[in-house]
Amino acid sequence: MLINHHRTFAPVPPKGWNSWDGYGASVREEEVRKNAEYMSKHLKQFGWEYIVVDIQWYEPTANSSRYHDFYPLVMDNYSRLLPDPGRFPSVSGGRGFKPLADYVHSPGLKFGIHIMRGIPRQAVHQATAIKGSDKSAREIARNNICPWNSDMYGVNMDIPEGQIYYNSLMDLYASWGVDFVKCDDIANSQLYDKTHKNEVVALRKAIAQTGRQIVLSLSPGPAPIKNGSFFQRNANMWRITNDFWDEWPLLYNMFDRAEEWAPISRPGNWPDCDMLPLGHIGIRSVDGPGGNRQTRFTHAEQRTMMSLWSLMQSPLIMGGELTDLDDWTKSLLTNSTLLKMDNSISEKFELTRTDQMIVWYARSDHHVYYGIFNISSKPIMVSQAQLKQIGIENDARDVWHNSQLVGSTVTIGSHDVLLTEQLRR
Repeated sequence: MLINHHRTFAPVPPKGWNSWDGYGASVREEEVRKNAEYMSKHLKQFGWEYIVVDIQWYEPTANSSRYHDFYPLVMDNYSRLLPDPGRFPSVSGGRGFKPLADYVHSPGLKFGIHIMRGIPRQAVHQATAIKGSDKSAREIARNNICPWNSDMYGVNMDIPEGQIYYNSLMDLYASWGVDFVKCDDIANSQLYDKTHKNEVVALRKAIAQTGRQIVLSLSPGPAPIKNGSFFQRNANMWRITNDFWDEWPLLYNMFDRAEEWAPISRPGNWPDCDMLPLGHIGIRSVDGPGGNRQTRFTHAEQRTMMSLWSLMQSPLIMGGELTDLDDWTKSLLTNSTLLKMDNSISEKFELTRTDQMIVWYARSDHHVYYGIFNISSKPIMVSQAQLKQIGIENDARDVWHNSQLVGSTVTIGSHDVLLTEQLRR
């Protein structure tokens, strides 16, 4: 296995759509297909490419973001969960997700799925087989569990059959054409207060032996910063926060996490601020503030979120229903200057912080970027002398308004941002 070869799988921060914020555990095939169609027509040209089916695609009665504990799951004879044909009709006949992946691939997009760490409890209780092994699921399981989802036991990685099981999983996903795997209950176990490192390594090895370039994303957060170099060696993305929703305190808190993790970010290794709860969300998800709604972030807060995620080069994974995008939300996702910045930054960090203002700096080979964030509840005014002191030149352009800075004073509204681009000298 080539050390760090996996970093070539995600040379820029991944950009895509995930079903969780809109549909929780209940997304259906027709909903995945229509979001893929929208992305291919309207967002692909801006670098958006991943379509990810989140948790419980193997659970026939899933109908929201609340789990149905111990409900029988769809599973093959080798202890591997399969898509529910009631929600995903194209999987019938043992085809798995391949027809849906083929549909996503046809316009040049990439297909992803969510999985839980471990082996299904029902496989353990039934002592079903492990492909390529004489041992059963019961013989390779460990009684370490997820506190918020009842589906899985952990896997004993002290015996070779543990790796054989994970290899069989990734072989199955590779045969379907999966390009992205988000593994949950692994980056930061809430029950055991640790990263399940042995199973992370098993996933990395399992992906490598398939020969397919599958991006590996780890959840949930907050991932421990002490494990930063470990995550770099084994994953492409890892969550630095718990589930992120459309509430200002969560966004404000992300400045601390972004400042801490930005130095760890590099091509192929992207600390993840979580999905973007933009547009129409909560369609069948009852998490976060709850309710079938348009995002509760103000326009100013939406600009702040997009700016911070991009300045620290977090993956950009859209959570809202794409087919319902209004012009405003679409403009956030198609700002070419912002996306170019997100892809090309080579250095970034928090420059300064006061009770009213947080300033970020970033640079690429040809440009310098500054983000002045107003974290207060009132507008602030920044004079030309203050801009100059920060490093913002007269020829700097306002990224969100696509205009050159003019006048001696700039007003930044509450929870808003002034994001600038200028040539690097």
